[in-house]
Amino acid sequence: MTDTVALRPPTLHSAALQEVIDAIADDASRRRTSGGGRPHAALELVRRHRLGAVRVPSELGGGGYTKREFYELVIRLAQADPDVPHILRVHWGFTEDRLRLRGQETHRDWISQIVAGVLFGGASSELSTRPVGTHSYETTLTPDGAGYRLNGRKFYSTGSLYSDFLRITADDESGQQHSALIPADREGVTHLDDWDGIGQAETGSGTTVLDNVFVHRAELVPFEGPADVRRPRQSQPQLILHAIAAGILRSVVADAVDHLHKRRRTYVFAAAPEPTRDPQLLETVGRLSSAAFVAEATVLAAADAQDLAADHTLTGGIPDDALELRASLLAAQTKVGIEDLALKAASDLFAIGGASATRASAGLDRHWRNLRTLFSHNPTQYKARAIGDAVVNDEPLPRVGFF
Repeated sequence: MTDTVALRPPTLHSAALQEVIDAIADDASRRRTSGGGRPHAALELVRRHRLGAVRVPSELGGGGYTKREFYELVIRLAQADPDVPHILRVHWGFTEDRLRLRGQETHRDWISQIVAGVLFGGASSELSTRPVGTHSYETTLTPDGAGYRLNGRKFYSTGSLYSDFLRITADDESGQQHSALIPADREGVTHLDDWDGIGQAETGSGTTVLDNVFVHRAELVPFEGPADVRRPRQSQPQLILHAIAAGILRSVVADAVDHLHKRRRTYVFAAAPEPTRDPQLLETVGRLSSAAFVAEATVLAAADAQDLAADHTLTGGIPDDALELRASLLAAQTKVGIEDLALKAASDLFAIGGASATRASAGLDRHWRNLRTLFSHNPTQYKARAIGDAVVNDEPLPRVGFF
């Protein structure tokens, strides 16, 4: 690849974008075969080619992607390396908020920084006894002269390890919530690489320690946007997870085909002497391919609903409740609909190769582990119950970040 810095993100179907994605895939393969390692090279490609700015309108220097095009990108990146789009999930959410509020945040230059390749991460969740989704934090923000002091520990800090700036949520002395946007390398910020999940291993999803970090007053941002601006539902972060799952299923199919072509022997009682002509193995690949198609088509159908909701908000300035609810409902239904299908496909992949497919050197177990980790973010039984309540009783979906 060339070392030139892109002036704007490559278009979705360009050779330039495919070159970037191929390089990310090569980096992931190299790290797998050499014992692991962080995807710093991949994130440098993301910065250089401005993939964090694909949703920024072209007139502002971004890629001008629709939501559907954005999710197509996420799927392709996930096929190359599922850690990379997961790392960027918070950044893309931050970008979407900045686009929505750019009429109210004229004194900020965040969009120009995003266009320049700066990556914004964040840390909100904590390992505490408080219910998941509660907007109340043990991390504290206390006054100190001309600013504040930030203290606490955040977990599930996905992407923070690789970001340039962090948005940190905290409670003040009265229990009110605030967000502080600070450089990721500020004194007192420590990133512990202690994520030990069975999948999504290099997302940096472990602990961020905040030890008496100074925060300037100008670095405080509204916790949920300006008080007089209604916030849309946050279905994008959820659908990104499912788009990553769809990309993993693409890899499942590719690995099945590759493994089948490399297989040199079969069983004496097999239906054909050549594995690539065995109708039972071909049926398995056909089912894997169909599962990948269903997952991707479902994600993109939900993306179309997000396009409608986002376009209404960005042009009219006010979210449309009906459009937002439909987008959230489809994102939730996507998760419930594809989870079992995807996990079964990742397990059925092993039927292509027999015992040899279980060798650690083949790395085929990574797909199931990554999918299981992604789907564990928001337990399906809770999503399905909320969907059922909406369908049967017209009960609105919860207005929390998990919908």
